[in-house]
Amino acid sequence: MLHYTEKIREIAGRLLKQGVVDVFIGYRKGSVPMMNNPLLIRDPGSTDLLYWDSNCALNLCNYLTGRKDRIGIVATGCVSRNIVTHIVENQISRSQLYVVGIPCTGMISHRAVIRAVGGREIIEFEEQGERFLVRGRDFEEIFEKNDFLQSNCAVCRYPNPVLYDEMLGERVPGYEGDDVYRDVEKVEQMSSEDRRGFFSRMISRCIRCYACRDACPLCYCPTCFVDESRPQWVGKSIDPVDTMTFHLLRAFHCAGRCTDCGACERACPMGIPVRQFTKKLNKDVQELFSWEAGLGLEQRPPLDVYRQDDYDGFIR
Repeated sequence: MLHYTEKIREIAGRLLKQGVVDVFIGYRKGSVPMMNNPLLIRDPGSTDLLYWDSNCALNLCNYLTGRKDRIGIVATGCVSRNIVTHIVENQISRSQLYVVGIPCTGMISHRAVIRAVGGREIIEFEEQGERFLVRGRDFEEIFEKNDFLQSNCAVCRYPNPVLYDEMLGERVPGYEGDDVYRDVEKVEQMSSEDRRGFFSRMISRCIRCYACRDACPLCYCPTCFVDESRPQWVGKSIDPVDTMTFHLLRAFHCAGRCTDCGACERACPMGIPVRQFTKKLNKDVQELFSWEAGLGLEQRPPLDVYRQDDYDGFIR
């Protein structure tokens, strides 16, 4: 992964010095181990701050919405799919972007690692190919990376950028199993009462901090429905009905657009698996419309268009 860091720094410096871009968006090493931060740089002399390893999981498309300048950006498979969605939804233009593609072998779940070391404080992280080392004051452990991938990365079928101007490495294989939606199917088989209980228990820890919304590259409405007061769509409390309303409406706003990047789950301070909502909708859209978000610039999302021959049996 360190060779990617050097390549990213070299490309960013070249693009900024040559005036190809006005700003370069990548990641920097976090002050907390395994929590790398997004970074925007304009000065070619600051490229040594850029960094890359398997903890660069937050979606950089949050920093594209509505920009007018020329932008260089680091993009894995899911980030590039969100770039496509941003272009299709007129949030950014293709001509503004210089996309540096990175074949992604998956991001590490920091929560899974913390559980594996018994909640002890990790003060150092080092990636070593297919393994990684974590070190604390009184321990040192080496783990296999594939055993600690984020849940979305473990079943990712599109790890390579779908849109790029420059590619940093060889393409890597995506997940080829037929059980991507196994967790969704398990919930689908429940009775309606059991499903209600499942989702109610799942979000019972929600503190309505909106970290999932803020981390999501698709949540770029000028005013979110939860912040509207005239009319007020949903209450501000952690009342179970208000909380469920928030999660359901946010998920439906992402229907046909979600790339399953996992940014929402990674940002949640309570560790709530909020992808259970969006994965169900991804499955439905794929089955009903043969559609997966962000794979090409030629088509608009199925819920964004109208055709006279659209299926309407559910209305009648």
